[in-house]
Amino acid sequence: MTAFAPPTVMTQGDPDGPLVVLLHGRGSRESEIIALADALPAGFHYAAVRAPIAEHGGFAWFANRGIGRPVPDSLRETMDWFRSWLDEVRPAGGPVFLVGFSGGAAFAGGLLLDDPHCYAGAAVLYGTLPFDAGLPTGPGHLAGVPVLVARGDRDQVIPRDLLDRTWQYVTAGSGARSTARRDPVGHALAPAALAALSDWLRAEAGGDAAA
Repeated sequence: MTAFAPPTVMTQGDPDGPLVVLLHGRGSRESEIIALADALPAGFHYAAVRAPIAEHGGFAWFANRGIGRPVPDSLRETMDWFRSWLDEVRPAGGPVFLVGFSGGAAFAGGLLLDDPHCYAGAAVLYGTLPFDAGLPTGPGHLAGVPVLVARGDRDQVIPRDLLDRTWQYVTAGSGARSTARRDPVGHALAPAALAALSDWLRAEAGGDAAA
């Protein structure tokens, strides 16, 4: 088993608010995705976590068999590493939201599939769920779980078959309480998608987030 270093984490917002974990894309780092917190609602505690695998000057959440296709053993190791950190820092009984972009979306999706009831919801932004990685993806597996899925119709990074499969599973097969949007952009977060993420967090947190 790989011995990963403890996570490097940047935080912003209200430490007493619902926890929103921001998961960056492949080759990026926590200091980049934490900038999203400036455009997201007040009243939340935002934590941007650095992925544990150094790669090409940045960091990755898992070893790949191809874009969007994690090596199952690698994904299992990094998910267990993440959960060890989360179990130490999550507020007792408090909600935890996952927000992942690109490779971070696949990682967020893996965490959600592995333990759907651990999270108050997950946003899968411009990425794919980690299909064929040893995680359950059967009908109704995410029944009632809030999931926001967003994709760019001009995305040339994530394979189209994975984008389509993710869209279909989240909006139909999974049973999730889904919010779905498509934007006329490539592999980059559209301003309208960021606004939709803000609205989704407010709606799902309800009275748990301070005004």
